[in-house]
Amino acid sequence: MNVLVLLAIILFALMIWIGGKKGARSFISLFLNFGVILVSVFFMMDANADPIIITLIACTVISCINLFYINEVNSKTVTAFISTLITVTILLFFIYIVTKKAMIQGFGEEDMDEISVIFSLYPGLDFVKISAAVIIMSTIGAVTDIAISITSPMQEIFNQHPSIKKKELFTSGLSIGKDILGSNTNTLFFAFIGGYMALLIWYKDLSYSFGDIVNSKIFSAEMITIFCAGIGIALVIPIASLINAHYLIKIRDKKSDSKI
Repeated sequence: MNVLVLLAIILFALMIWIGGKKGARSFISLFLNFGVILVSVFFMMDANADPIIITLIACTVISCINLFYINEVNSKTVTAFISTLITVTILLFFIYIVTKKAMIQGFGEEDMDEISVIFSLYPGLDFVKISAAVIIMSTIGAVTDIAISITSPMQEIFNQHPSIKKKELFTSGLSIGKDILGSNTNTLFFAFIGGYMALLIWYKDLSYSFGDIVNSKIFSAEMITIFCAGIGIALVIPIASLINAHYLIKIRDKKSDSKI
């Protein structure tokens, strides 16, 4: 049996055993998200297409899959979805500016020998926007995860204390965010760096100095991705807390008015 198929079966069995129906939906969502990314890449190959718009649409679809398909449609997922879209929109334009100023788009010197032999170096694509799209695609999963991780416990707090004030509920959301901020940021850091261990070994073989490594386009792009992902995680915490607190208190006030 193919190793990939065997690993997929083991993962599916574990997700079913631990998560039940939600675990099965989570497993299926992996392939759905992969399909969305694959379709987005095909559309970005068109020189007339705008990678920023494609990325926003793709992130919207991915957020719907991760939130509504896995966790169903409810107040927690709706507020998490709105928070994710706001965060991604802000982050996308910020990343576009950073990418353009840092000039990390395109390929590094280490890639040029292999690429120039096979591919044209003038494909007519906007690599600044494509680089911004790649970075935002790397952060969308973490942003949606943080958003639902905040709105879900806030919902439980509100259910246990229905008379809680809006400011107190917002503060509770921030406190929850503080607890998960550090761990998620470190998770992203080690996930990205772990995938680039071979690159660091290659730098050693090339006898790169520390300055050469820091100024390398590939290394800089990777570090900017990590920092932007951390900014996205930090940004979604107050946004999700504020939107969820406003929504829950608004629903409570409407119910109180209807009873009167």
